[in-house]
Amino acid sequence: MRSTILALAFCTGALSAQTWSPPSEAARCPSKWGAGDQRGSGNLMKPETVLKAARLIKTGEVIELGEVLDPATMPLYPGRQLTILTKRTNVLPQSNRRISNEEMVIGELGQLGTQFDAFSHQGIDNGFYNCFKQDEIATRTGFTKLGVENVGTLMTRGVFIDVAALKGVDILPDAYEITVQDLQDALKRQNLKLEPADAIIINTGWGKLWGKENVRYMKTDPGIGVSAAEWLAKQNPMLIGSDNWSVEVNPNPDPKIGSPVHQILLAVNGIHILESLKLDVMAAEHVNEFAFVIQPIKLKGATGATVAPTAIR
Repeated sequence: MRSTILALAFCTGALSAQTWSPPSEAARCPSKWGAGDQRGSGNLMKPETVLKAARLIKTGEVIELGEVLDPATMPLYPGRQLTILTKRTNVLPQSNRRISNEEMVIGELGQLGTQFDAFSHQGIDNGFYNCFKQDEIATRTGFTKLGVENVGTLMTRGVFIDVAALKGVDILPDAYEITVQDLQDALKRQNLKLEPADAIIINTGWGKLWGKENVRYMKTDPGIGVSAAEWLAKQNPMLIGSDNWSVEVNPNPDPKIGSPVHQILLAVNGIHILESLKLDVMAAEHVNEFAFVIQPIKLKGATGATVAPTAIR
């Protein structure tokens, strides 16, 4: 009986799938933060946001949400690479015999591992967030606008939405579409309400495959669909993250569209995306509300950054 109930619950998500068409530039630009703005949801970062998050710290427990970057074991999106070359830099002649080493890293540090998407990562036709044009801001050495260096430090209230727990499973099924109802039911179950400027973190259980079933991890993933993304955007979050590689369901239930949630969040609403989070501790300890801290590396003109976010409670 339990398996039948779960199957029906998962089918409900599939039936809710909908198609989507990008809004016109006139409908999405300028952004609500004004023409020329590059920070989008980062504008929600204010002193009162930090103080509000700080008040959530009760025990001082620090939970690391970033996966380890290990080229030998980590899943990589096809075509992306990571190589670490360690070299001895010198053996100095002084009597204390100091030695030193360093490394050269070759890889897409904007889009590897636990990663933070900047607004230059995904767009619509020739346009990005706030209708900056790719052919006007893209250069061989980075983007002149919308680079990840514009983000800075973000500290805010974090909310953990455990959809896997709601469904009574460790891992949601491959390509399961998380619906608005799923999110609302999970929030009710966890006695939570979303507030403006939240860092919304969604648990699918998909992170359990990291380093163990990498082919499956990258082939598909469960995640939010179009309706859920649009509903979350209306809650005015600072960012939306998950333990899967794209936050959104892949492949999309509508075969005519590809990764529309990236466009909805990044290009249309100016909301940052955080992918491949390590959420096992959060799920095991039922950490529902916490102070969330992140600062992407200031790699000028980059489309994103490999990051190591922190939850503190």
